[in-house]
Amino acid sequence: MNTEAEQTEERIKVKRYDIPYPVSAYTFPQEASIRHVRFDDVHIHIELTDGRILSVPLQWIPTLYHASPDEREKYEIDPSRTTLLWDADKCDINDELHIADYLGSGSA
Repeated sequence: MNTEAEQTEERIKVKRYDIPYPVSAYTFPQEASIRHVRFDDVHIHIELTDGRILSVPLQWIPTLYHASPDEREKYEIDPSRTTLLWDADKCDINDELHIADYLGSGSA
């Protein structure tokens, strides 16, 4: 007499795979800090110290989207290396970009 679970498994043909690596072998970033920043015509690309590259469309950030390429380059990285700053006294942009806002909750 087959149980309901056995009947379901027979109908679905469940495939089982061995997992070759334990969870301890994987890297899960705990914090994000800025290593390098570059711009192209469509995105700001932020390379993080853990190897991730965060690419954000400039259209999401109106102050950067409407600024000239030269003005975009006048950013500073804050001491915690988690925020890009544009100082209105040094350029035409007055804005801050916090990388945590683009990584989702609890990622930075």
